[in-house]
This record gives sequence, structure tokens and C-alpha cells, in this order.
Amino acid sequence: MDKRGKGILACLAIAVPAWLLGKLFPVVGGAVIAILMGMVITLFWKEKGAAGPGIQWTSKVVLQAAVVFLGFGLDLHAVAATGKQSLPIILSTITTSLVLSYALHRLLVIPTKISTLVGVGSSICGGSAIAAAAPAIQADDEEVAQAISVIFFFNVLAAILFPILGTALGFSTVSGEGFGIFAGTAVNDTSSVTAAAATWDSMWNLGTATLDKAVTVKLTRTLAIIPITLGLSVYYGKKGTAAGQKFQVKKAVPVFVLYFILASLVTTLALQVGVGASVFAPLKTLSKFLIVMAMAAIGPNSNIVKLIRTGGKPLLLGGCCWLGITAVSLALQKTMGLW
Repeated sequence: MDKRGKGILACLAIAVPAWLLGKLFPVVGGAVIAILMGMVITLFWKEKGAAGPGIQWTSKVVLQAAVVFLGFGLDLHAVAATGKQSLPIILSTITTSLVLSYALHRLLVIPTKISTLVGVGSSICGGSAIAAAAPAIQADDEEVAQAISVIFFFNVLAAILFPILGTALGFSTVSGEGFGIFAGTAVNDTSSVTAAAATWDSMWNLGTATLDKAVTVKLTRTLAIIPITLGLSVYYGKKGTAAGQKFQVKKAVPVFVLYFILASLVTTLALQVGVGASVFAPLKTLSKFLIVMAMAAIGPNSNIVKLIRTGGKPLLLGGCCWLGITAVSLALQKTMGLW
């Protein structure tokens, strides 16, 4: 904790005013405000020094903790129903992203490993999917960093623009179901899924209805890491580029997903024995604050200027995957009567 303390306190210092401003300006939301504040601060605070480890820890562990806390208050039956409801959209968006990334890799002559990482990151769960896939294809640190930067760029755009887009398209403002499924299937990373969903809840005073839906859909989508990583391990193993790499399920599946399910199980059992849902309300509030704090850590980790200067083709690839996923998600929701 001593090594991370400065970074954690820095994120907390951003998160508290962002949380309060989010209350004053719910149309923007604390999560988006925290991202933007962090991005502005990092323009002047280029060398993080001793704060670096704490910022990195907050962006990963605090976000995962937020998702786990969100699991409290979710009935496992509702989680399963949501996963089943969104499965056709999830499978279609994943296929869309992977096909587009392969086609543009050939058309634009983008390096294979970068296009693979961007395609996987766009289709499943951003940085987590990239981290799981990288060892399978033996991607180096620079390739991983560039892929994550591309995903992050479109994550920030989604967190800011999707609530505006949702309003323009006429998503229900009395139920978080439609926008929650949209955010859960069309936004790349868990961080921006939660940011967009939390903003929608703030805009229309929906509590955590949208957030519950979006996170459940997103975590269902995250399970696709297992077959995708296994497939890449086999493919690159046959090519001889991943010699010595062994596929392990425990490394492919983020542990926080299992904790989220466990938290939902606790809630399900508690509700069945007569415990009121209001008991879990403080944990949901804590979850929303931790999301803002995680966003405060993600902003300082960005270098948008460098990405735009050096990553033209990967950015174009990421943009096409993002737009393709968004279009397919909206079209299927319309077809299925969810929007």
C-alpha cells in the first residue's frame, strides 16, 4: 500500500470533486467528468513518478471491486435472464468485430498482431481481452500498448457520446433495459460500459437500473475470452509463433467476474430468506463512487496526442470495429423489439 498510496490519493482527489460535479450536472455524470479531469491533468503532469503504481492499481483493481459490489443487489435469476436475452447480440457483435479486423488487416496491411489485439479488444472486453490474448500470440509490449491505446480512445468517445446518442435515438428514459443492453454490447471496455451506463442513470434518475443491466451484459460478453484465447493459442501454436505458451482458463477469465457472480448468489439467497433489497443499497452507492474513482485513474494513463500522431491505421481499424459493433447492436435490438 505504501508504494501505491500517492497514486490512490491522487485518484481520490480527482474522484471526489468529479462525484460532486456529477451530482450537479447529471447529464454529464461523475464518471465522464473524472475521465476528462484526468486527461487534462496528465497534459501537465507528464511524469507520474511514485504515483504511477497507485494510479495503475486504481484503474484495474478499484474498477473490478466496483463491479463486484454492483453484484450485490442483483438477483442471479435476473443475471441469467439478461445474459440469455443479450446473447444473440453479443455473438453478432463479436463476429462483426473479428471479421472487420481481419478484412482491414488484409486491406490496409496492418501488422497481424496489432490487428488481432484490436479486433479482440473491440469485440470482447478491451484491455482484459488484449491482456489475455497477448501471450497466446506473443505480442510485445509496444504492440499491446498501441492496441490498448486504440481501445481506450474509443472507450472515452463512447462514454461521452453514447448517452447523447441514446437520447437522440429515443431509448427509454423510464427503464434502463434498452440503453443498458446497448452499452453492454457496443462499448469495448468494462470501464466505459460502466461510465456510459452510470451517466444514463444519472440523466434520468434511474438509480442503478441501467448500470445493473449493462454490467451483466458486459460480463456475459467477457466470458467469450475463453474460446477466443483458446482458438488463438491453437492457431498461433500451429504456426510456431507461440511455442511454449500454454492456455490456462484461470488466466483467461478475469477473477472479478467470478466474484461478481458470487456476490449475486449471496443476494439471491438473501432475498429468498426475506432480506430486503434496501440492505444492499449502500453497496451500490459505493460501487458507483468506485467507478468514478477508477475513471479518475484511467484519464492520467492516456496519451491521446501520441496515439493520434503515431497510430493512424490502428485507429482507423479500431474506429471501423467500433462503428460496426454499434450498428449491429442497434439493428438487432430494433429487430428483437428491445429498443
